[in-house]
Amino acid sequence: MSPIFKHKYMEGLLLLLKNKGLAMDATLRQTLYNKAWVVYAKQPFGGPAQVIEYLGRYSHKVAISNHRIKSIDNGKVTFSYKDYADGSKQKLMVLDGEEFLRRFCLHILPKGFRKIRHYGFLSSRCRPRLKMQQMQMGIVPQQKVKQDWKIITKEKLHFDVEQCPCCKTGKMITLLSFGANGPPCDMMAQWKTQQQKTNG
Repeated sequence: MSPIFKHKYMEGLLLLLKNKGLAMDATLRQTLYNKAWVVYAKQPFGGPAQVIEYLGRYSHKVAISNHRIKSIDNGKVTFSYKDYADGSKQKLMVLDGEEFLRRFCLHILPKGFRKIRHYGFLSSRCRPRLKMQQMQMGIVPQQKVKQDWKIITKEKLHFDVEQCPCCKTGKMITLLSFGANGPPCDMMAQWKTQQQKTNG
C-alpha cells in the first residue's frame, strides 16, 4: 500500500502544480520518491463516521460531559455511565467528591503533552513554508471568524449566560465590572452619577 499511496499522491501533487503553472524542484521530487512513506490503514468496524465520532470524543471533549453529572449532594457526585460488561446499559454511579476529582484528574495531560500533534508539512515548524507554498499556488487561507463566548456557551453547553437565573425570562445586562478586590470609591461615585443622569 505504501508505494501505491506514494505514487498516487505524487501524481496528484504534480498535476496540481502543473495546472497552477508551477514546477517542483527535481532534487525535491527525487527525495520524495526515494523516501519510504509510512502508511497504516485498516477497515473501520462501523464506517468512517463512527471513527471520526470516536476520535472526536478523545480530541475535543473533556473527561465527562456536564449532562452526565446528575447531582452533587452532601459531598457525593452522581453521574451516568455506560456499563459495557452489562450490554452497554446506562447506569448511575455515586462517588465521593474527592474520588470523583481524582478520577477526573487522571485525564489531565502532563505538562508538554498534547492531545493532537501535527507532523510533516502540518507541523508548527513548517507553518511558514506551508504558507509560502500556498501563496505560490494562489491559495488564500480562510481566516476563522472567532465566535463570541456567549454564543459558544449557548450552543455547546445549552446555557444562556444572559438569562436571569430567577425568572428564566429576563435578560441580565452588565452595568459595571471590576477586579477581585472590588471597585475603587471614585469609580462607584462616577457610576452612581451616570445612573442618576440616565434615570433623569
